[in-house]
Amino acid sequence: MKVPVVTDGDVTADVVIIGAGVVGAMIADQLVGEGQSVAMLDSGPRIDRGQVVENWRDMPIKSRAGSDYQGLYPQNPYAPAPLYFPPNDYIDLSGPDGQSYAQDYIRAVGGTTWHWAASCWRHLPVDFRMKSAYGVGRDWPISYDDLEPYYCRAEEEMGVSGPHDLALQSPSQRSRPYPSDMVPWGYSDTRFARVVDPHGYNCVPIPQARMVQPWNGRPACCGNNNCMPICPIGAMYNAVHHVQRVEARGALVLADSVAYRIDTGANNRVTAIHWYDSDRRSHKATGRAFVVACNGIETPHLLLMAANKMNPEGIANSSDQVGRNMMDHSGFHCTFLADEPLWFGRGPEQTSCMVGFRDGAFRSEYSANKMILYNITRAIPATEQALKLGLVGQALDDEIRRRVAFGVDISISLEPLPDPNNRLTLSKTRRDTLGLACPDIYYELGPYIHKGYDAACDQLRHIGTLFNATEFAITTKLNANNHLMGGTIMGSDPKDSVVDGNCRAHDHDNLWLPGGGAMPSSSVVNSTLSMAALALKSADDIASILRKS
Repeated sequence: MKVPVVTDGDVTADVVIIGAGVVGAMIADQLVGEGQSVAMLDSGPRIDRGQVVENWRDMPIKSRAGSDYQGLYPQNPYAPAPLYFPPNDYIDLSGPDGQSYAQDYIRAVGGTTWHWAASCWRHLPVDFRMKSAYGVGRDWPISYDDLEPYYCRAEEEMGVSGPHDLALQSPSQRSRPYPSDMVPWGYSDTRFARVVDPHGYNCVPIPQARMVQPWNGRPACCGNNNCMPICPIGAMYNAVHHVQRVEARGALVLADSVAYRIDTGANNRVTAIHWYDSDRRSHKATGRAFVVACNGIETPHLLLMAANKMNPEGIANSSDQVGRNMMDHSGFHCTFLADEPLWFGRGPEQTSCMVGFRDGAFRSEYSANKMILYNITRAIPATEQALKLGLVGQALDDEIRRRVAFGVDISISLEPLPDPNNRLTLSKTRRDTLGLACPDIYYELGPYIHKGYDAACDQLRHIGTLFNATEFAITTKLNANNHLMGGTIMGSDPKDSVVDGNCRAHDHDNLWLPGGGAMPSSSVVNSTLSMAALALKSADDIASILRKS
Protein backbone atom coordinates (compact mmCIF):
# COMPACT_ATOMS: atom_id res chain seq x y z
CA MET A 1 0.00 0.00 0.00
CA LYS A 2 1.58 3.28 -1.13
CA VAL A 3 1.08 6.21 1.19
CA PRO A 4 1.94 9.90 0.90
CA VAL A 5 5.16 11.13 2.48
CA VAL A 6 4.90 13.93 5.05
CA THR A 7 8.03 15.96 5.82
CA ASP A 8 7.87 18.97 8.16
CA GLY A 9 4.22 19.45 7.27
CA ASP A 10 4.78 19.28 3.52
CA VAL A 11 3.30 16.38 1.53
CA THR A 12 4.43 14.35 -1.47
CA ALA A 13 2.05 11.94 -3.22
CA ASP A 14 1.43 10.52 -6.66
CA VAL A 15 -1.87 12.42 -6.82
CA VAL A 16 -2.81 15.60 -4.96
CA ILE A 17 -6.53 16.36 -4.83
CA ILE A 18 -8.01 19.66 -3.64
CA GLY A 19 -11.55 19.11 -2.38
CA ALA A 20 -12.98 16.14 -0.47
CA GLY A 21 -16.51 16.27 -1.84
CA VAL A 22 -18.15 13.71 -4.11
CA VAL A 23 -15.85 14.41 -7.09
CA GLY A 24 -12.55 14.44 -5.23
CA ALA A 25 -13.47 11.50 -3.02
CA MET A 26 -14.51 9.29 -5.94
CA ILE A 27 -11.31 10.08 -7.84
CA ALA A 28 -9.26 9.31 -4.74
CA ASP A 29 -11.03 5.98 -4.32
CA GLN A 30 -10.34 4.96 -7.91
CA LEU A 31 -6.67 5.95 -7.81
CA VAL A 32 -5.96 4.36 -4.43
CA GLY A 33 -7.40 1.22 -5.98
CA GLU A 34 -4.85 1.63 -8.79
CA GLY A 35 -2.03 1.56 -6.22
CA GLN A 36 -1.31 5.29 -6.35
CA SER A 37 -0.54 7.32 -3.22
CA VAL A 38 -3.17 10.03 -2.76
CA ALA A 39 -3.28 13.19 -0.64
CA MET A 40 -6.54 15.12 -0.30
CA LEU A 41 -6.85 18.66 1.04
CA ASP A 42 -10.16 20.19 2.04
CA SER A 43 -10.65 23.76 3.19
CA GLY A 44 -13.36 22.85 5.70
CA PRO A 45 -13.56 20.80 8.90
CA ARG A 46 -14.59 17.22 9.54
CA ILE A 47 -18.25 16.86 10.45
CA ASP A 48 -19.76 14.84 13.30
CA ARG A 49 -23.14 13.54 12.08
CA GLY A 50 -24.54 13.10 15.58
CA GLN A 51 -23.76 16.69 16.51
CA VAL A 52 -25.40 18.01 13.34
CA VAL A 53 -28.52 15.96 14.10
CA GLU A 54 -28.63 17.56 17.55
CA ASN A 55 -28.13 20.98 15.97
CA TRP A 56 -31.13 20.26 13.74
CA ARG A 57 -33.28 19.28 16.71
CA ASP A 58 -32.33 22.51 18.48
CA MET A 59 -32.69 24.78 15.42
CA PRO A 60 -34.99 27.80 15.92
CA ILE A 61 -38.26 27.69 14.05
CA LYS A 62 -37.27 30.77 12.01
CA SER A 63 -34.33 28.86 10.59
CA ARG A 64 -36.40 25.74 9.91
CA ALA A 65 -39.11 27.75 8.19
CA GLY A 66 -36.46 29.52 6.13
CA SER A 67 -34.86 26.23 4.98
CA ASP A 68 -31.53 27.14 6.56
CA TYR A 69 -29.36 24.14 5.69
CA GLN A 70 -26.11 25.94 6.47
CA GLY A 71 -26.39 27.04 10.09
CA LEU A 72 -26.14 23.49 11.45
CA TYR A 73 -22.65 22.93 10.13
CA PRO A 74 -19.36 24.04 11.70
CA GLN A 75 -17.13 26.24 9.58
CA ASN A 76 -13.43 26.79 9.32
CA PRO A 77 -13.01 30.52 10.15
CA TYR A 78 -10.41 30.66 7.36
CA ALA A 79 -12.76 29.11 4.77
CA PRO A 80 -15.99 31.11 4.76
CA ALA A 81 -19.05 29.80 2.97
CA PRO A 82 -22.37 31.47 2.15
CA LEU A 83 -24.70 31.56 5.16
CA TYR A 84 -28.44 32.16 5.54
CA PHE A 85 -28.45 33.62 9.07
CA PRO A 86 -26.66 35.94 9.47
CA PRO A 87 -25.78 36.83 5.88
CA ASN A 88 -22.13 37.34 5.08
CA ASP A 89 -20.29 39.10 2.32
CA TYR A 90 -17.98 36.29 1.25
CA ILE A 91 -19.56 36.28 -2.23
CA ASP A 92 -20.67 39.58 -3.71
CA LEU A 93 -23.53 39.10 -6.18
CA SER A 94 -24.31 41.67 -8.84
CA GLY A 95 -26.18 41.94 -12.11
CA PRO A 96 -29.92 41.96 -12.82
CA ASP A 97 -30.34 38.44 -11.43
CA GLY A 98 -27.48 38.30 -8.94
CA GLN A 99 -29.66 37.26 -6.02
CA SER A 100 -30.98 34.27 -7.97
CA TYR A 101 -27.43 32.92 -7.76
CA ALA A 102 -27.24 33.01 -3.94
CA GLN A 103 -25.79 29.57 -3.18
CA ASP A 104 -25.58 27.60 0.07
CA TYR A 105 -22.80 25.05 -0.24
CA ILE A 106 -20.73 23.46 2.50
CA ARG A 107 -16.96 23.73 2.73
CA ALA A 108 -16.20 20.58 4.73
CA VAL A 109 -14.93 17.04 4.29
CA GLY A 110 -17.80 15.42 2.39
CA GLY A 111 -18.87 18.69 0.79
CA THR A 112 -22.48 19.58 0.14
CA THR A 113 -23.54 15.92 -0.01
CA TRP A 114 -24.10 16.44 3.71
CA HIS A 115 -27.33 18.31 2.94
CA TRP A 116 -28.41 17.35 -0.57
CA ALA A 117 -31.64 15.65 -1.64
CA ALA A 118 -29.65 12.71 -3.17
CA SER A 119 -31.33 13.17 -6.56
CA CYS A 120 -29.26 11.32 -9.19
CA TRP A 121 -30.49 12.25 -12.65
CA ARG A 122 -28.71 11.68 -15.94
CA HIS A 123 -28.57 14.24 -18.72
CA LEU A 124 -30.60 13.33 -21.79
CA PRO A 125 -28.55 12.34 -24.87
CA VAL A 126 -29.69 15.53 -26.63
CA ASP A 127 -28.45 17.65 -23.70
CA PHE A 128 -24.90 16.94 -24.89
CA ARG A 129 -25.56 18.60 -28.26
CA MET A 130 -27.70 21.63 -27.55
CA LYS A 131 -26.04 23.75 -30.23
CA SER A 132 -26.38 21.07 -32.91
CA ALA A 133 -29.94 20.09 -31.99
CA TYR A 134 -31.52 23.42 -31.04
CA GLY A 135 -29.08 26.13 -32.13
CA VAL A 136 -28.51 27.42 -28.58
CA GLY A 137 -25.83 26.97 -25.95
CA ARG A 138 -22.83 24.72 -26.59
CA ASP A 139 -22.13 21.12 -27.51
CA TRP A 140 -20.03 18.87 -25.30
CA PRO A 141 -16.83 17.42 -26.80
CA ILE A 142 -18.13 14.02 -25.62
CA SER A 143 -21.47 12.30 -26.17
CA TYR A 144 -24.00 10.65 -23.90
CA ASP A 145 -22.68 7.29 -25.10
CA ASP A 146 -19.18 8.28 -23.99
CA LEU A 147 -20.41 9.11 -20.48
CA GLU A 148 -23.04 6.37 -20.14
CA PRO A 149 -20.71 3.67 -18.71
CA TYR A 150 -19.54 6.19 -16.12
CA TYR A 151 -23.13 7.02 -15.22
CA CYS A 152 -23.58 3.31 -14.45
CA ARG A 153 -20.44 3.21 -12.36
CA ALA A 154 -21.41 6.35 -10.46
CA GLU A 155 -24.85 4.90 -9.69
CA GLU A 156 -23.21 1.79 -8.31
CA GLU A 157 -20.67 3.76 -6.27
CA MET A 158 -23.36 5.88 -4.66
CA GLY A 159 -26.02 3.19 -4.35
CA VAL A 160 -28.77 4.70 -6.50
CA SER A 161 -32.34 3.43 -6.45
CA GLY A 162 -34.24 4.06 -9.65
CA PRO A 163 -37.10 2.57 -11.64
CA HIS A 164 -36.45 -0.71 -13.43
CA ASP A 165 -39.53 -0.02 -15.57
CA LEU A 166 -38.24 1.59 -18.80
CA ALA A 167 -41.43 3.62 -19.12
CA LEU A 168 -40.59 5.40 -15.87
CA GLN A 169 -36.96 6.22 -16.69
CA SER A 170 -35.72 9.62 -17.87
CA PRO A 171 -33.73 8.90 -19.99
CA SER A 172 -34.30 5.22 -20.77
CA GLN A 173 -31.04 4.77 -22.72
CA ARG A 174 -29.14 2.57 -20.25
CA SER A 175 -26.67 -0.29 -20.56
CA ARG A 176 -27.35 -1.58 -17.04
CA PRO A 177 -30.28 -1.34 -14.62
CA TYR A 178 -30.14 0.74 -11.48
CA PRO A 179 -28.46 -1.05 -8.55
CA SER A 180 -31.87 -1.18 -6.86
CA ASP A 181 -35.43 -0.60 -7.95
CA MET A 182 -37.09 2.73 -7.13
CA VAL A 183 -37.86 3.97 -3.65
CA PRO A 184 -41.59 3.15 -3.42
CA TRP A 185 -44.02 5.96 -3.99
CA GLY A 186 -46.37 7.13 -1.29
CA TYR A 187 -50.05 7.83 -1.78
CA SER A 188 -49.36 11.46 -2.76
CA ASP A 189 -47.07 10.53 -5.68
CA THR A 190 -49.40 7.84 -6.97
CA ARG A 191 -52.53 9.95 -6.78
CA PHE A 192 -50.88 13.04 -8.29
CA ALA A 193 -49.53 11.03 -11.24
CA ARG A 194 -52.95 9.51 -11.86
CA VAL A 195 -54.46 12.99 -12.20
CA VAL A 196 -51.78 14.75 -14.28
CA ASP A 197 -50.29 12.04 -16.50
CA PRO A 198 -53.25 11.88 -18.93
CA HIS A 199 -52.41 15.51 -19.72
CA GLY A 200 -48.78 14.88 -20.69
CA TYR A 201 -46.97 15.84 -17.50
CA ASN A 202 -45.29 12.43 -17.16
CA CYS A 203 -44.67 11.87 -13.44
CA VAL A 204 -41.64 9.61 -12.90
CA PRO A 205 -39.71 8.39 -9.84
CA ILE A 206 -36.63 10.41 -8.92
CA PRO A 207 -33.47 8.28 -9.00
CA GLN A 208 -31.89 8.80 -5.60
CA ALA A 209 -28.75 7.79 -3.72
CA ARG A 210 -30.43 5.83 -0.96
CA MET A 211 -31.52 2.23 -0.83
CA VAL A 212 -34.49 0.30 0.49
CA GLN A 213 -32.06 -2.31 1.81
CA PRO A 214 -28.60 -1.94 3.42
CA TRP A 215 -25.88 -0.99 0.94
CA ASN A 216 -22.10 -1.00 1.40
CA GLY A 217 -22.30 -0.45 5.15
CA ARG A 218 -25.12 2.09 4.94
CA PRO A 219 -28.51 1.30 6.46
CA ALA A 220 -31.70 1.18 4.44
CA CYS A 221 -33.64 4.43 4.13
CA CYS A 222 -36.25 4.56 6.88
CA GLY A 223 -38.21 7.47 5.44
CA ASN A 224 -36.98 10.41 7.49
CA ASN A 225 -38.36 13.60 5.98
CA ASN A 226 -35.33 15.79 6.70
CA CYS A 227 -32.70 14.57 4.20
CA MET A 228 -32.01 18.27 3.87
CA PRO A 229 -30.38 19.37 6.14
CA ILE A 230 -29.15 16.00 7.48
CA CYS A 231 -29.85 12.28 7.08
CA PRO A 232 -29.80 11.22 10.74
CA ILE A 233 -28.90 7.57 10.13
CA GLY A 234 -26.46 7.85 7.20
CA ALA A 235 -28.64 5.97 4.72
CA MET A 236 -28.28 8.72 2.11
CA TYR A 237 -25.00 8.75 0.17
CA ASN A 238 -22.40 11.21 1.40
CA ALA A 239 -18.91 11.65 -0.03
CA VAL A 240 -17.66 10.94 3.51
CA HIS A 241 -18.33 7.27 2.75
CA HIS A 242 -15.65 7.35 0.04
CA VAL A 243 -13.35 9.50 2.18
CA GLN A 244 -13.46 6.94 4.97
CA ARG A 245 -12.79 4.15 2.48
CA VAL A 246 -9.69 5.81 1.01
CA GLU A 247 -8.30 6.71 4.43
CA ALA A 248 -8.58 3.07 5.47
CA ARG A 249 -6.43 2.19 2.45
CA GLY A 250 -3.67 4.70 3.09
CA ALA A 251 -4.81 7.99 1.58
CA LEU A 252 -3.99 11.15 3.52
CA VAL A 253 -6.95 13.48 4.09
CA LEU A 254 -6.17 16.89 5.59
CA ALA A 255 -9.12 19.00 6.78
CA ASP A 256 -9.01 22.76 7.45
CA SER A 257 -6.43 23.12 4.68
CA VAL A 258 -7.03 26.13 2.44
CA ALA A 259 -5.27 25.98 -0.94
CA TYR A 260 -4.21 29.36 -2.27
CA ARG A 261 -1.24 29.04 -4.65
CA ILE A 262 -0.32 26.74 -7.54
CA ASP A 263 3.23 26.46 -8.85
CA THR A 264 4.01 25.59 -12.45
CA GLY A 265 7.31 24.64 -14.08
CA ALA A 266 8.66 23.22 -17.32
CA ASN A 267 6.03 22.92 -20.07
CA ASN A 268 3.63 24.67 -17.68
CA ARG A 269 3.14 21.49 -15.69
CA VAL A 270 1.84 21.91 -12.15
CA THR A 271 4.62 21.22 -9.63
CA ALA A 272 3.05 22.08 -6.27
CA ILE A 273 -0.02 23.38 -4.48
CA HIS A 274 0.36 25.52 -1.36
CA TRP A 275 -2.14 25.64 1.48
CA TYR A 276 -2.70 27.21 4.90
CA ASP A 277 -3.42 24.98 7.89
CA SER A 278 -5.67 25.86 10.85
CA ASP A 279 -2.79 27.80 12.46
CA ARG A 280 -2.28 29.88 9.31
CA ARG A 281 0.99 28.14 8.53
CA SER A 282 1.76 27.55 4.86
CA HIS A 283 2.60 24.09 3.51
CA LYS A 284 3.27 22.59 0.11
CA ALA A 285 2.02 19.45 -1.65
CA THR A 286 3.99 18.03 -4.56
CA GLY A 287 2.97 15.19 -6.85
CA ARG A 288 2.78 13.76 -10.34
CA ALA A 289 -0.87 14.56 -11.02
CA PHE A 290 -3.08 17.28 -9.55
CA VAL A 291 -6.86 17.54 -9.29
CA VAL A 292 -8.84 20.63 -8.28
CA ALA A 293 -12.31 19.41 -7.35
CA CYS A 294 -13.67 22.09 -5.05
CA ASN A 295 -16.98 23.05 -6.66
CA GLY A 296 -18.22 25.24 -9.49
CA ILE A 297 -17.42 28.39 -7.50
CA GLU A 298 -14.38 27.47 -5.43
CA THR A 299 -12.48 25.80 -8.31
CA PRO A 300 -12.45 28.87 -10.61
CA HIS A 301 -11.93 31.04 -7.52
CA LEU A 302 -8.73 29.14 -6.67
CA LEU A 303 -7.49 29.08 -10.28
CA LEU A 304 -7.82 32.86 -10.59
CA MET A 305 -6.34 33.47 -7.16
CA ALA A 306 -3.35 31.22 -7.96
CA ALA A 307 -2.14 33.25 -10.97
CA ASN A 308 1.65 33.19 -11.33
CA LYS A 309 4.30 34.62 -13.65
CA MET A 310 3.79 31.93 -16.26
CA ASN A 311 0.00 32.22 -16.00
CA PRO A 312 -0.69 35.86 -15.13
CA GLU A 313 -4.45 35.64 -15.80
CA GLY A 314 -4.88 32.55 -13.67
CA ILE A 315 -4.11 28.85 -13.79
CA ALA A 316 -5.65 27.06 -16.83
CA ASN A 317 -6.92 30.40 -18.12
CA SER A 318 -5.20 31.09 -21.44
CA SER A 319 -8.70 31.01 -22.99
CA ASP A 320 -9.99 33.64 -20.51
CA GLN A 321 -12.86 31.25 -19.75
CA VAL A 322 -12.06 30.42 -16.11
CA GLY A 323 -14.89 31.85 -14.03
CA ARG A 324 -17.10 32.48 -17.07
CA ASN A 325 -20.33 30.69 -18.09
CA MET A 326 -21.48 30.36 -14.47
CA MET A 327 -24.74 28.41 -14.35
CA ASP A 328 -27.27 27.09 -11.85
CA HIS A 329 -30.81 25.85 -12.32
CA SER A 330 -33.09 28.80 -11.74
CA GLY A 331 -35.93 27.68 -9.50
CA PHE A 332 -39.30 28.79 -8.25
CA HIS A 333 -42.27 27.28 -6.41
CA CYS A 334 -45.98 26.79 -6.91
CA THR A 335 -48.22 26.15 -3.91
CA PHE A 336 -51.92 25.49 -3.55
CA LEU A 337 -54.57 23.60 -1.63
CA ALA A 338 -56.02 20.67 -3.58
CA ASP A 339 -59.65 19.64 -3.44
CA GLU A 340 -58.70 16.29 -1.90
CA PRO A 341 -56.21 15.12 0.74
CA LEU A 342 -52.84 14.14 -0.77
CA TRP A 343 -50.72 13.87 2.39
CA PHE A 344 -47.30 14.96 1.16
CA GLY A 345 -44.53 14.53 3.72
CA ARG A 346 -44.18 10.76 3.97
CA GLY A 347 -40.75 9.36 3.14
CA PRO A 348 -37.72 11.16 1.61
CA GLU A 349 -38.03 14.81 0.65
CA GLN A 350 -38.19 14.19 -3.10
CA THR A 351 -39.64 11.04 -4.64
CA SER A 352 -41.41 11.99 -7.88
CA CYS A 353 -41.10 14.58 -10.62
CA MET A 354 -42.95 15.72 -13.73
CA VAL A 355 -40.66 15.57 -16.78
CA GLY A 356 -43.21 16.02 -19.58
CA PHE A 357 -41.55 19.30 -20.58
CA ARG A 358 -37.95 18.23 -20.06
CA ASP A 359 -37.36 18.21 -23.82
CA GLY A 360 -38.96 19.33 -27.04
CA ALA A 361 -38.51 21.52 -30.12
CA PHE A 362 -39.42 24.53 -27.96
CA ARG A 363 -35.88 24.39 -26.50
CA SER A 364 -34.66 26.33 -29.51
CA GLU A 365 -36.64 29.28 -28.07
CA TYR A 366 -37.00 28.79 -24.33
CA SER A 367 -35.98 26.67 -21.37
CA ALA A 368 -37.20 23.20 -20.58
CA ASN A 369 -38.38 22.48 -17.04
CA LYS A 370 -38.79 19.76 -14.46
CA MET A 371 -41.38 19.95 -11.69
CA ILE A 372 -40.59 18.15 -8.44
CA LEU A 373 -43.42 17.24 -6.09
CA TYR A 374 -41.81 18.69 -2.99
CA ASN A 375 -42.41 16.02 -0.37
CA ILE A 376 -41.31 18.00 2.68
CA THR A 377 -44.06 17.98 5.29
CA ARG A 378 -46.43 20.93 5.06
CA ALA A 379 -46.64 21.24 8.87
CA ILE A 380 -44.70 24.51 9.19
CA PRO A 381 -46.33 26.46 6.33
CA ALA A 382 -49.73 25.05 7.31
CA THR A 383 -49.25 26.32 10.86
CA GLU A 384 -48.09 29.75 9.68
CA GLN A 385 -51.11 30.06 7.39
CA ALA A 386 -53.60 28.90 10.01
CA LEU A 387 -52.23 31.32 12.62
CA LYS A 388 -52.71 34.22 10.21
CA LEU A 389 -56.44 33.35 10.13
CA GLY A 390 -56.63 34.20 13.83
CA LEU A 391 -57.78 30.73 14.83
CA VAL A 392 -57.23 29.27 18.31
CA GLY A 393 -57.89 26.01 20.13
CA GLN A 394 -59.51 23.11 18.31
CA ALA A 395 -60.32 25.25 15.28
CA LEU A 396 -56.62 26.04 14.87
CA ASP A 397 -55.67 22.39 15.26
CA ASP A 398 -58.27 21.29 12.71
CA GLU A 399 -57.17 23.91 10.18
CA ILE A 400 -53.51 22.94 10.51
CA ARG A 401 -54.41 19.30 9.91
CA ARG A 402 -56.52 20.20 6.88
CA ARG A 403 -53.78 22.30 5.31
CA VAL A 404 -51.14 19.63 5.92
CA ALA A 405 -53.31 17.03 4.19
CA PHE A 406 -54.45 19.17 1.24
CA GLY A 407 -51.30 21.27 0.73
CA VAL A 408 -49.13 20.98 -2.40
CA ASP A 409 -45.69 22.49 -3.09
CA ILE A 410 -44.13 22.05 -6.54
CA SER A 411 -40.47 22.98 -7.05
CA ILE A 412 -39.69 23.94 -10.64
CA SER A 413 -36.23 24.07 -12.25
CA LEU A 414 -35.29 25.88 -15.47
CA GLU A 415 -32.16 25.41 -17.60
CA PRO A 416 -29.79 28.32 -18.14
CA LEU A 417 -27.55 28.58 -21.17
CA PRO A 418 -23.80 29.17 -20.82
CA ASP A 419 -23.05 32.86 -21.10
CA PRO A 420 -19.46 34.13 -20.77
CA ASN A 421 -20.77 37.36 -19.24
CA ASN A 422 -22.03 35.43 -16.21
CA ARG A 423 -18.71 35.59 -14.53
CA LEU A 424 -16.78 35.02 -11.31
CA THR A 425 -13.92 37.44 -10.71
CA LEU A 426 -11.71 38.28 -7.74
CA SER A 427 -12.78 41.16 -5.51
CA LYS A 428 -10.47 44.16 -5.62
CA THR A 429 -11.57 45.31 -2.16
CA ARG A 430 -12.84 42.38 -0.08
CA ARG A 431 -10.54 39.85 1.60
CA ASP A 432 -11.24 36.86 3.83
CA THR A 433 -9.54 36.24 7.19
CA LEU A 434 -6.47 34.81 5.44
CA GLY A 435 -6.16 37.91 3.30
CA LEU A 436 -7.26 36.06 0.16
CA ALA A 437 -9.47 37.80 -2.40
CA CYS A 438 -13.16 36.95 -2.10
CA PRO A 439 -15.21 36.01 -5.18
CA ASP A 440 -17.49 38.45 -7.01
CA ILE A 441 -20.15 37.03 -9.33
CA TYR A 442 -22.13 38.86 -12.01
CA TYR A 443 -25.29 37.03 -13.09
CA GLU A 444 -27.99 37.82 -15.61
CA LEU A 445 -30.74 35.55 -16.93
CA GLY A 446 -31.82 36.31 -20.46
CA PRO A 447 -35.04 35.74 -22.42
CA TYR A 448 -34.39 31.99 -22.69
CA ILE A 449 -35.06 31.55 -18.96
CA HIS A 450 -37.81 34.16 -18.68
CA LYS A 451 -39.77 32.66 -21.57
CA GLY A 452 -39.31 29.25 -19.98
CA TYR A 453 -40.68 30.63 -16.73
CA ASP A 454 -43.77 31.94 -18.51
CA ALA A 455 -44.38 28.60 -20.22
CA ALA A 456 -44.00 26.73 -16.93
CA CYS A 457 -46.46 29.10 -15.24
CA ASP A 458 -49.08 28.27 -17.88
CA GLN A 459 -48.53 24.57 -17.21
CA LEU A 460 -48.80 25.08 -13.44
CA ARG A 461 -52.05 26.98 -13.78
CA HIS A 462 -53.41 24.07 -15.78
CA ILE A 463 -52.29 21.62 -13.09
CA GLY A 464 -54.08 23.81 -10.56
CA THR A 465 -57.35 23.42 -12.46
CA LEU A 466 -56.98 19.63 -12.38
CA PHE A 467 -57.09 19.78 -8.59
CA ASN A 468 -59.60 22.65 -8.33
CA ALA A 469 -56.86 24.52 -6.51
CA THR A 470 -57.48 27.26 -3.99
CA GLU A 471 -54.91 29.70 -2.60
CA PHE A 472 -52.95 29.06 -5.78
CA ALA A 473 -49.64 30.97 -5.86
CA ILE A 474 -46.49 31.04 -7.99
CA THR A 475 -43.34 32.73 -6.72
CA THR A 476 -41.95 35.42 -8.99
CA LYS A 477 -38.35 35.55 -7.74
CA LEU A 478 -36.07 32.87 -9.13
CA ASN A 479 -34.03 31.05 -6.50
CA ALA A 480 -30.71 29.22 -6.61
CA ASN A 481 -30.58 25.41 -6.53
CA ASN A 482 -26.89 24.94 -5.66
CA HIS A 483 -26.18 23.06 -8.90
CA LEU A 484 -22.96 24.85 -9.80
CA MET A 485 -21.86 24.48 -13.42
CA GLY A 486 -19.82 26.12 -16.16
CA GLY A 487 -16.96 27.99 -14.47
CA THR A 488 -14.26 25.74 -16.00
CA ILE A 489 -16.16 24.82 -19.12
CA MET A 490 -15.35 21.80 -21.28
CA GLY A 491 -14.64 21.94 -25.00
CA SER A 492 -12.49 20.63 -27.83
CA ASP A 493 -10.98 24.03 -28.67
CA PRO A 494 -8.47 25.40 -26.12
CA LYS A 495 -9.27 28.90 -27.32
CA ASP A 496 -12.82 28.88 -25.91
CA SER A 497 -12.75 26.25 -23.17
CA VAL A 498 -10.77 25.31 -20.07
CA VAL A 499 -10.72 21.50 -20.09
CA ASP A 500 -11.07 18.65 -22.58
CA GLY A 501 -13.50 15.73 -22.56
CA ASN A 502 -11.58 14.08 -19.70
CA CYS A 503 -11.64 17.31 -17.68
CA ARG A 504 -7.89 17.72 -18.18
CA ALA A 505 -6.79 21.36 -18.41
CA HIS A 506 -5.75 22.42 -21.90
CA ASP A 507 -2.91 24.49 -20.42
CA HIS A 508 -1.43 21.94 -17.99
CA ASP A 509 -1.09 18.29 -18.95
CA ASN A 510 -1.02 17.05 -15.32
CA LEU A 511 -3.98 19.06 -13.99
CA TRP A 512 -7.62 17.91 -13.98
CA LEU A 513 -10.64 20.07 -13.14
CA PRO A 514 -13.56 17.63 -12.98
CA GLY A 515 -17.08 18.27 -11.73
CA GLY A 516 -19.90 20.67 -12.40
CA GLY A 517 -17.63 23.49 -13.53
CA ALA A 518 -16.70 21.50 -16.63
CA MET A 519 -20.31 20.96 -17.77
CA PRO A 520 -21.18 22.91 -20.98
CA SER A 521 -24.95 22.42 -20.60
CA SER A 522 -27.15 22.25 -17.56
CA SER A 523 -30.21 20.30 -18.67
CA VAL A 524 -32.91 20.85 -16.01
CA VAL A 525 -31.83 18.10 -13.63
CA ASN A 526 -29.58 18.04 -10.59
CA SER A 527 -25.93 17.93 -11.61
CA THR A 528 -24.43 15.57 -9.00
CA LEU A 529 -24.61 12.30 -10.94
CA SER A 530 -23.07 13.93 -14.02
CA MET A 531 -20.34 15.38 -11.80
CA ALA A 532 -19.64 11.92 -10.36
CA ALA A 533 -19.58 10.36 -13.83
CA LEU A 534 -17.09 12.99 -15.00
CA ALA A 535 -15.01 12.27 -11.89
CA LEU A 536 -14.78 8.58 -12.76
CA LYS A 537 -13.93 9.39 -16.37
CA SER A 538 -11.17 11.72 -15.18
CA ALA A 539 -9.89 9.06 -12.78
CA ASP A 540 -9.53 6.61 -15.66
CA ASP A 541 -7.61 9.22 -17.65
CA ILE A 542 -5.30 10.00 -14.72
CA ALA A 543 -4.67 6.32 -14.05
CA SER A 544 -3.86 5.66 -17.70
CA ILE A 545 -1.34 8.51 -17.83
CA LEU A 546 0.31 7.56 -14.53
CA ARG A 547 0.74 3.98 -15.68
CA LYS A 548 2.70 5.22 -18.69
CA SER A 549 4.94 7.61 -16.75
